[in-house]
Amino acid sequence: MKRLITTTLLSAAFALGVNAQDATATIHADKGTQKINKEIYGQFAEHLGTCIYGGLWVGENSPIPNTKGYRNDVFQALKDLHVPVLRWPGGCFADDYHWMDGIGPRDKRPSLRNNNWGGTIEDNSFGTHEFLNLCEMLGCEPYISGNVGSGTVKEMAQWVEYMTSDGDTPMAKLRRQNGREKAWKVKYFGIGNEAWGCGGNMRPEYYSDLFRQYNTYLRNYDDKNRLFRIASGANAGDTNWTKVLMERIGDRMQGVSLHYYAVRDWRKHGSATRFTDGEYYNTLFTSLKMDELVKDHIAVMDKADPKNRVALMVDEWGTWWDEEPGTIRGHLYQQNCMRDAMVAALTLNIFHKYTERVKMANIAQVVNVLQSMILTDTKGTGHMVLTPTYHVFKMYRDFQEATCLPVDLQTAIYPHADGQENIPEVSISAARKADGSIVVALANVMLDKAREVKVSLDGMGARAVKTATGSILTSKKINDYNDFEHPDVVKPQAFNDAKVKKNTLTVKIPAKSIVVLNLK
Repeated sequence: MKRLITTTLLSAAFALGVNAQDATATIHADKGTQKINKEIYGQFAEHLGTCIYGGLWVGENSPIPNTKGYRNDVFQALKDLHVPVLRWPGGCFADDYHWMDGIGPRDKRPSLRNNNWGGTIEDNSFGTHEFLNLCEMLGCEPYISGNVGSGTVKEMAQWVEYMTSDGDTPMAKLRRQNGREKAWKVKYFGIGNEAWGCGGNMRPEYYSDLFRQYNTYLRNYDDKNRLFRIASGANAGDTNWTKVLMERIGDRMQGVSLHYYAVRDWRKHGSATRFTDGEYYNTLFTSLKMDELVKDHIAVMDKADPKNRVALMVDEWGTWWDEEPGTIRGHLYQQNCMRDAMVAALTLNIFHKYTERVKMANIAQVVNVLQSMILTDTKGTGHMVLTPTYHVFKMYRDFQEATCLPVDLQTAIYPHADGQENIPEVSISAARKADGSIVVALANVMLDKAREVKVSLDGMGARAVKTATGSILTSKKINDYNDFEHPDVVKPQAFNDAKVKKNTLTVKIPAKSIVVLNLK
């Protein structure tokens, strides 16, 4: 597979004509062939902490302004983000979830104990109807994770029938009794989650056989609603898991997942907002390993599937820090600072490179959990704040469905940790939109040094780029964050330090900054 972006790393001492403070790049505007699936900008909502209850959902009787139980402020923020796909109900929760407990009159639904995340008792007021109706309102694709770990083939088959059958079938009749006449459109369906871990502690051979069994009974009830079946894929660098699934499941699946978090030490995650400069660079190095992991799994998939019939879905990724002091253990409520924004930008730039195979990614998670887009007050006062990561996703919206353009980049490296962890000082991605304009994302990871980047626009023909407008996300300190008292500490600003002359773009990027430009 061709890589769309070539990066040349140059040490400061041997820059070969490239100033240590500068980087150069060439965007090949006439050579892009692969579309950046909008689903790469997917979100993930698990029944975990206050992601669902208090985050997305407060119920119709809540004093917090809502529409049919959905928080108005959170809903509008997600609408503005152009969320393309939303994964639910887990995560580890999915393989403990029995969908029939979450349908029918809410006051008749049985409560459940969330065994995976803090032992919280949930009332099941947010179930299949609530989730799928939310997706309709947002205009996004639902991605359902089915219960393989503790469920049955019959249970999963009936769920698909309940959601997607418009015929005179038992589950369609039950759905109508519960107030929904027409079937929903459900495209993405995950057959289990983390089968190697919380989803059953299985071996790949065993899971492959289970997939084949469960998959047999998941019917397409309408030619206009054909399931895109996603297998529970590997944990990080376990390429053998991918190899076994590709060999034993093959094109019975349309996608296989991959999970990776930018975690340095699973025994001690570290604070979301209190960290050293060295810990910052450690995090970037760890997040950049996503490139190697994706490339390695794609290599395995290419051998078994040279025609790219099976997509790679990175349906859990992001940062994972210690819970905020004073919050409930197991709810994974954490702050989100400029460091997290940088991880998001670098990771999205990586995904763009592999769009021939990577067709979806779902950052974990959408509200109040891990690297979330939005934080709400856990005390229920109705406050909401947008995180730096939210702003990155909004700044990157123009990449959705655009054509990824090859980029040759020459940048110096930051030789962190005695040269063992080399980090490119500058990251870049480019794409051509449907209207012919070009969107360019640039990140300068250096904490205290600005960088000038000269970008040649090759293959433009007679068409000349005349303007470069865009926005910048930065902050005074890399651990700056937004909270309910100070919601705008980190937010995008207009960027005016980009110049275009004779199809050469010159951009002066301040330290620890992310810039997104539209070239016309």
